[in-house]
Amino acid sequence: MPRVSTRRILALDGGGIRCLIGIEILLALEERLAAETGDPGRRLCQHFDLVAGTSGGAIVGTAVALGLPMREIRDFVVANARNMFLEAPWHTRLRSWYDKSVLERNMRDWFGDDTTLGSDKLRTLLMLVMRNWSTDSPWLVSNNPAARFNARELDDCNLDLKLWQLARASAAAPAYYTPETIRFGVEKPYDFVFVDGGLTAFLNPAFKAFQFATTAAYGLQWPAGEERMLLVSVGAGEARHRRVGQHGDSVNLWTAMAGMPNAMLQATVREQDLLCRTFGRCRTGHEIDLEVGDMQSTATAIEPRLFGYHRLSPQLTTAGLAALGLEHIATKSVIQIDAVEQVEALSEIGRRYAAQVIDGVWRDCVDAAPAARQA
Repeated sequence: MPRVSTRRILALDGGGIRCLIGIEILLALEERLAAETGDPGRRLCQHFDLVAGTSGGAIVGTAVALGLPMREIRDFVVANARNMFLEAPWHTRLRSWYDKSVLERNMRDWFGDDTTLGSDKLRTLLMLVMRNWSTDSPWLVSNNPAARFNARELDDCNLDLKLWQLARASAAAPAYYTPETIRFGVEKPYDFVFVDGGLTAFLNPAFKAFQFATTAAYGLQWPAGEERMLLVSVGAGEARHRRVGQHGDSVNLWTAMAGMPNAMLQATVREQDLLCRTFGRCRTGHEIDLEVGDMQSTATAIEPRLFGYHRLSPQLTTAGLAALGLEHIATKSVIQIDAVEQVEALSEIGRRYAAQVIDGVWRDCVDAAPAARQA
């Protein structure tokens, strides 16, 4: 069975400033593809038919779909690390901890203030995940011309929405940032309020991207099969909060509530990964847990598998960092999504990890050019 698939999907997790880990992985992949194809101007968008992103992954994914080089994407994130987490004025901190204004202005300049979801500047299909606070529902938006709400005759056609604003809406983490209000329609305008896509079950959008590509309602209906589809899922590092030596009396209402958001987010990331390893053939990926392992040789009821699958996300545990030769980096210093003081450490984690896994991935990305933008 050939190991190179006809359709390729790139899915990018959210993770705040930790997205730098995934950016370094993608940079290594892009540089390797440039070297192997002999094209120094090679871009990831030339190797993926669909790019999907949630939260910080939506910002990075939008840049990838626009054909921006990964070095530029990395430089933008590094330069704006502190702008992403500027303290909000004291009188607004009941609404959000951080001020979005500088980051938002820079995103508008970077993507183009008037660049829309339907712009020809997008060089491949793009899918973004966000949560519609107004309707209390997860939302997927894409530039697929066959999508139901992308019909040009609609007054509120999604393709007319500004790209920078959609990416910002997907990354509008409550408490961290104020929500993003987007106006729809011209003749009969109305507003929807959006918050971070990570508040859905798709902080890791990998399996949802597979569903998006294959489910008739979304308008693509790409054929599934391990030889016909490849899914590359890039995370922002994963960490478990180990509480050694504690007992039941140490858990109170405050500690339980404080730990709940991270517990829920990590559970959704792992569940999406587990779904991908169940329905797809895992070729790269760390151990999920002691019971199921990495599932690279595990039989499931889904045979033949529906896609090839790479999960690229380092473990930010003490053991995981040691395996990268980074024993000097403390787990607790790099697991927060606003750890702007750890930019270099996060980048180094991504570089070290990429060096270990990239050989197992790039070969799956170099057959005939993808038939991007086709419904």
